[in-house]
Amino acid sequence: QLQLVELGGGLVQPGGSLTLSCAASGSNLDAYAVGWFRKAPRKGREGVSSISSDGTETVYDDSVRGRFTISRDSAENTVSLQMNNLNPKNTAVYYCAADSRWHPTSPVPLRESFFDDWGQGTQVTVSS
Repeated sequence: QLQLVELGGGLVQPGGSLTLSCAASGSNLDAYAVGWFRKAPRKGREGVSSISSDGTETVYDDSVRGRFTISRDSAENTVSLQMNNLNPKNTAVYYCAADSRWHPTSPVPLRESFFDDWGQGTQVTVSS
């Protein structure tokens, strides 16, 4: 049974950087496509980025493309989200999610229904 835990959230100043990690236990995360989602106050949960199980295909929401980078670390069984040039609009609870149904090289659209397993989330606050 795959279990996911998000690590690395916290308070950061506008313009700063933060790296989130999605740590997996119970299964090899390399067998799963992984996505990052976020829920800001008074908004629905939205997709941020995803990575195929073989790591070759990535998808980014337009609002974060060029500032955020998703990557895998097979040795650590994690998927990270490097976030640069953060602004207050990026304040949200960030969730990682995984799904094993996708072809290893398929890019995965940023839709919640495409992911079966979810972590509990980590708070990211961007404020001066």
